[in-house]
Amino acid sequence: MNSYVNMGVGAFLGTVFVLMSVSIASEGIFHSEAPEKEGFAIVAEEGTSEAGAGGAAEVEVDIKPLLLKADAAAGEAVFKKCASCHTADKGGANKVGPNLWGLVNRPIASHEGFSYSAGMKTFSEGSKVVWDYDHLSFFIEAPKKHVPGTAMGFAGVKKPDERANLIAWLREQADSPAALPDASAAAAEAAPAAGAEAKPAEGQAAPAAEGQAAPATEAKPAEGQPAPAQ
Repeated sequence: MNSYVNMGVGAFLGTVFVLMSVSIASEGIFHSEAPEKEGFAIVAEEGTSEAGAGGAAEVEVDIKPLLLKADAAAGEAVFKKCASCHTADKGGANKVGPNLWGLVNRPIASHEGFSYSAGMKTFSEGSKVVWDYDHLSFFIEAPKKHVPGTAMGFAGVKKPDERANLIAWLREQADSPAALPDASAAAAEAAPAAGAEAKPAEGQAAPAAEGQAAPATEAKPAEGQPAPAQ
């Protein structure tokens, strides 16, 4: 080999030696032992999120009592959230969603000229199910939850009073508005069950009904006296 080759090989070997020396020296200077005990450990408990979700279960709101005091004018303002996909005027065109004139108590998936999703058709049971107040409320609150497979991508109107106002306004968009829920029936459904009799504690007799005498207790004879004849 000529001198140039020898110089090149020597330079390469020298460079490798320097790099290895620097690496070994750095490892010795900066190496740190793993601590025997962690200073702070994060432990994630399994099932915490599920338990929290179960504890905060959503409570379905009966919309009918709210409809009795709903503000239809305010509902028109709420409808602006729906106006990009629906019209509500008589003879209005279908858009992304069907026209909503005469919606209350109309058979589901029945508006002429609109192509409904398979999920909505299934839910309608061949248009036997109608858009009553309950179905409207639950669907407007969470469309995909109430009608699985619906193509409606709207997030929903979560506040019950806003839904009641909106449904009250939609009710008026009809030739003959549907009847409002019966006030007494709606109030009865909204109120908790009343008049349930309290269950007596174990070992205690049930209280006597009104107008009936309490059962007589058998008298215990005094000590040293004979018991009364039966």
